[in-house]
Amino acid sequence: MRIENSFIPVRGVGEATERRLWENGMTHWNEFDGGVVGDTLADRIERFIDEGRDHLERGDISTFAEALPAASRWRLYENVREETAFLDIETTGLDAATNDVTTVSVHRGGETETLVRGRDLTARRLREELAQSSLLVTFNGKRFDVPFLETCYDLDVTTPHVDLMYPCKKVGLDGGLKAIERELGIGREMPDLSGRDAVRLWREYERGDDAALERLVEYNRADTENMKPLLELVADRLHESVFEAVCSDG
Repeated sequence: MRIENSFIPVRGVGEATERRLWENGMTHWNEFDGGVVGDTLADRIERFIDEGRDHLERGDISTFAEALPAASRWRLYENVREETAFLDIETTGLDAATNDVTTVSVHRGGETETLVRGRDLTARRLREELAQSSLLVTFNGKRFDVPFLETCYDLDVTTPHVDLMYPCKKVGLDGGLKAIERELGIGREMPDLSGRDAVRLWREYERGDDAALERLVEYNRADTENMKPLLELVADRLHESVFEAVCSDG
């Protein structure tokens, strides 16, 4: 599903109205004819479509991200698949005011970059990574990863953001990232570690164990790389239940 199939970013259009539009054959912006809504709302939708096309031509999806509910932002992915950054951080604790970020991994365009505290993990590098990304994808990053980075590196993260935890809940997938991976059969090549293990590995690295850092980086990278198939599986399920089911009924 693409942004051009969506009408709920328009003020006054909720899921019920969007469904009615789809049921009446208006499954894409190109097919909108205003038939099943009032004149005022039809004018608003037409303005949204005209402005939306301009935004997409510029590669700017921020307007749609701001207007879409958090659990519906998965709809942005197809438009910017190759420019999507899957991000995960490791830290020395849960409080950004008293703890540090140790590693940050970004998986984008089939490649993974890991920044390490004391080496190349800086505010400048983080800004560069975000600037190259049209869409940011995390798991529980709205409450943890993004605020942590903003506090520790004085950042203002404005990249459109999909927190995978919310669309997962929409398809009945609860729990942490690794539990959901197991439920869906998304495998990892390394033994399962926890956030507590990540802190331990960093402390061991600080005491001179370079192998501990290698394992921490591998763990951090796996989180970002596994988010991509997770998003695609969840997006497929939502596409079928939210969009295809309505279109086939209509």
